[in-house]
Amino acid sequence: MAKLIKQKSFQITILVVFLLIILAGVVYFNGKSGEAVARVNGETITKDDLYNALVEQNGEEVLDSLISDKIIELEIKKQNITVGEEAVQTEIQNISVQYGGEEAFKQALEAYGYSMENVKADVKKNLEIKKLLEPGITITEDEMKNYFEENKDTFNEEEQVKASHILVDTEEKALEVKNKLSAGEDFAEMAKQYSTDTGNKDQGGELGFFSRGDMVKEFEDAAFSMEIGKVSDPIKTEYGYHIIKVEEKKPAKEANYEESKAQVKETLLDQKLSAAYDTWLQDKYEEYKIDNLL
Repeated sequence: MAKLIKQKSFQITILVVFLLIILAGVVYFNGKSGEAVARVNGETITKDDLYNALVEQNGEEVLDSLISDKIIELEIKKQNITVGEEAVQTEIQNISVQYGGEEAFKQALEAYGYSMENVKADVKKNLEIKKLLEPGITITEDEMKNYFEENKDTFNEEEQVKASHILVDTEEKALEVKNKLSAGEDFAEMAKQYSTDTGNKDQGGELGFFSRGDMVKEFEDAAFSMEIGKVSDPIKTEYGYHIIKVEEKKPAKEANYEESKAQVKETLLDQKLSAAYDTWLQDKYEEYKIDNLL
């Protein structure tokens, strides 16, 4: 999927200093404090030096973040908050769509040195915080209606196509796959066997629904012009040759409040969560006994 969708601008914020502080702390407490971490012309820089420098530069900020994390952890335990793996995966899938697909999202993470395990941990934590705060947030019917009227265009549904594809490197290979499909071979199995798009080949080449502007032009033009259930001839793009199967189509549709209500509520909830979090955390700081011994 990522090989087809146009790249979108993105930024992933990684707290490098935070990680260095933690690393320094682990090294410091698990080894000899005077042990060398570097030498310059025989002069030693010790673990003490490294740790103290990092603490001096960002220690208060990082410690405050760790205290906040500990408060959240204790509240989650106190209120028996749980977030399942399925919810985490769904949220990650939603995020990956915003980056142009699973493969593009993975490439973005690699570029910033961030792992999928880091993402899962962050997503799970955010979902847990959401569960903690949501009971205290009120969203009225009037708020939802006003927001919908002010942002109605954003809830309109564009024309969409649901399709699968098989991507190969050469036209010869594409024609071979096409002939096998014409002879009755299963499209999903052919995708698993032949497709070079690692982002979706194991799912039978499924791309889900997409709108105009999401895919490269040649692919998009073909998919939107095809009939449901039809399989295309090889389509050449900058990524190779595609065999496309159109599975479903949705016409453009103007939004109405009742159908958009759940989405409106979720949008307003996300907006209110940020402000509610700061107030909630400040209250918890006053509630908990905190000794800062840095």
